[in-house]
Amino acid sequence: MDAFSTMIIDAVEKTKNAVVRIDVFKRDKNNVLRQAGSGSGFIFSSDGLVFTNSHVVDGAEKIMVSLLNENEIEGFLVGKDPDTDLAILKIYSEGYSVAKLGDAQQLQIGQFVIAIGNPYGYQHTVTTGVVSALGRTLQTQSGRLVDNVIQSDAALNPGNSGGPMITMEGEVIGVNTAIIQGAQGLSFSVDINTAKEIAQQLLKDGKVFKAYLGLMLQEVAINPKVKQHHNLRNKKGLFITKIEANSPASRSQLQDGDIVISFNDKIINSTHELFKELSRRDIINAIDISVIRHTELLNFTVFPTDKRG
Repeated sequence: MDAFSTMIIDAVEKTKNAVVRIDVFKRDKNNVLRQAGSGSGFIFSSDGLVFTNSHVVDGAEKIMVSLLNENEIEGFLVGKDPDTDLAILKIYSEGYSVAKLGDAQQLQIGQFVIAIGNPYGYQHTVTTGVVSALGRTLQTQSGRLVDNVIQSDAALNPGNSGGPMITMEGEVIGVNTAIIQGAQGLSFSVDINTAKEIAQQLLKDGKVFKAYLGLMLQEVAINPKVKQHHNLRNKKGLFITKIEANSPASRSQLQDGDIVISFNDKIINSTHELFKELSRRDIINAIDISVIRHTELLNFTVFPTDKRG
């Protein structure tokens, strides 16, 4: 067998026992519980906590979790965050393994990744691809903006939602969240570093606080001459691809095409760093934001809000 195939097999072997199928049940008009959808998830703690997508369990009145050994047990919703499309379930069972969480900050464009999930109910389907882009903002079909998204060309299908995206070392670096209907080779996963932060908030408070700006962003390299001219210490910046209407950003002097380099007097290299700042409750204030526009360094003020609109 070739070395590449062996690496994929080894990586999947390390993670597969932590991957679960999730079946969701809702009551019909006759008040009878019926299956209303399925998705994927993975166990990330020794006490039975499971990551999946918020949209997978939305409106569920009963959740059943199937392990690889075909043991099926009930799952209980700990909390969910529609803005990042993440949810955490709790199971009370034995006979599972725990996925090892990696560091998405170490990912590089072009790196091989592996997706594991249950598309169309086919349990433990494995697909591979490469990282196409990092630090993307994804606008979901419901109109929500999901930040810190990894774009890859690993094939995802309905039912893959909530499964892990792993490295060739078998470490989880993303939670598979979406495909763009009709697009070829475009799939998205929520950065695991963001997922860890969301988990902390959900387990502590049962909900997530994140101030709202209304920016769609993309991590980009900054022109070396511009960096040198303005004496910038950034490794990267955040390119504004779109500003949502009637958002805090739309009421500021920010423009499409600006590259955000600092926020709240802190250097910003990634969407994850910006997310951490927006998770602070004292951020609902007048905040300084610095951008590169063409070659100019400009400083503005933006007023994040604690909700949309």
